[in-house]
Amino acid sequence: MLVKAYASAVHGIDAMTVTVETDVSQGINFFMVGLPDNAVKESQQRIESALRATGYKMPGRKIVINMAPADVRKEGSSYDLPIAIAILAASEQIKNDNIGDYIILGELSLDGSINPIKGALPIAIQAVKEKYKGIILPAENAREAAVVNNLEVYGAHNIKEVIDFFNGENSIEQTIIDTRKEFFEHFDTIDLDFADVKGQENVKRALEIAAAGGHNIIMIGPPGAGKTMLAKRIPSILPPFTLRESLETTKIHSVAGTLPHGSALMTTRPFRSPHHTISDVALVGGGTYPQPGEISLAHNGVLFLDELPEFKRQVLEVMRQPLEDREITISRAKFTVNYPAGFMLVASMNPCPCGYYNHPDKECVCTASQVQKYLNKISGPLLDRIDIHVEVVPVPFKELSLQAKSETSAEIRKRVIQAREIQQKRFADTPNIHSNAQMTSSKIRAYCKLDETCVTMLKNAMEKLGLSARAYDRILKVARTIADLAGCENIQSNHLAEAINYRSLDRDNWGNK
Repeated sequence: MLVKAYASAVHGIDAMTVTVETDVSQGINFFMVGLPDNAVKESQQRIESALRATGYKMPGRKIVINMAPADVRKEGSSYDLPIAIAILAASEQIKNDNIGDYIILGELSLDGSINPIKGALPIAIQAVKEKYKGIILPAENAREAAVVNNLEVYGAHNIKEVIDFFNGENSIEQTIIDTRKEFFEHFDTIDLDFADVKGQENVKRALEIAAAGGHNIIMIGPPGAGKTMLAKRIPSILPPFTLRESLETTKIHSVAGTLPHGSALMTTRPFRSPHHTISDVALVGGGTYPQPGEISLAHNGVLFLDELPEFKRQVLEVMRQPLEDREITISRAKFTVNYPAGFMLVASMNPCPCGYYNHPDKECVCTASQVQKYLNKISGPLLDRIDIHVEVVPVPFKELSLQAKSETSAEIRKRVIQAREIQQKRFADTPNIHSNAQMTSSKIRAYCKLDETCVTMLKNAMEKLGLSARAYDRILKVARTIADLAGCENIQSNHLAEAINYRSLDRDNWGNK
């Protein structure tokens, strides 16, 4: 008897339906076709043990399983459950009246319990598009899939529950999530607050500007100055997720299997901080079976690279294109996968190998050539994509011991949100631009017009401070954001002066002792 069950495969951050065609007929042996990988082929032993543990058995007949489309490679263990259900239905051990109405997914343990899978959210979205009645999947993934409307979601703990469901003997309880309630309950949560940071007012100001305009930023300072502490608090001043951003980010983490246990939606912006020993594939994504990298897991959030010069040069260079395009394309011989990568880059570094160049109290023991060699580990093209350079100096004891409370993240976030609202109106007709940092040359000319005083100031600054030509556009973008924070329609001289101050590493004399 021939029975068709339906599963799903994840390709990039989207899903594709897989038909599990199962034929049980006269003869013996077990055949599985349709480009299954080793994990799929090994399902025979898992299924056999799981069925035996629940009082059922593999039919002692010829079993042929075809996984269509047959020219697409099937990977992973999530096909165990649909294959098992299809075998039982084809051997007439269970009813098959409504098996075709559901997408079925799950990895089987030998005792019949069902283990969680990756990619439940994009699979559920695709199931709705293809008008399936519902989806049956592991209980741990049920809340994640249930954020999708117009789809019945059933989370099963073991294969016996799924068998009873199709036999009509015992219905699995449907998982229902109020998506908007789930989102709005936690979307404004702040874990780390800028109120905890003593001093560093100039750095806080730079981070506020970076958050308001979506600018990439690098902090340069000695060990213990507070660079990491400040960076970890950046998500608390970024605008809260929109529901669209939340779903988009949740999809990526669902595919990567990094969604917190039992979560339905990601409601706070991601903060990713990979170690400097990371490989280029782990950073941007890829591998034999492509998976999202750190830049995609940081989508709509922050990617923090601590001790930037310690990263391998090749690793840093592969970020150049994603920083511009806000997505990464992974190409293989037979397919291409696109992952979103719209993140805010925050980097920190010591000014020299010993860490104490320009320190107010401690003496630097590095030579001028050592300092320059250390700074040259960061290439010009990568530095070109970082709008704001800010120097972080150690906080004096007097400021550390002050009992007065600093400005909270909530107060800073209000100003950031107001600036972002101005930008949303400005770029309403340009779907690919959402913040000042993404402005093209034509947009810079249109929205960053300078009066004669400002033009003279910028000209003098570039000549006297030895600023490179690449600093020109970056200064204008940052000045535009500073003007937005001030609620000014036009860039004024004080806005431009502050923006010029944030180009430390572009100065010709930086690193010369």
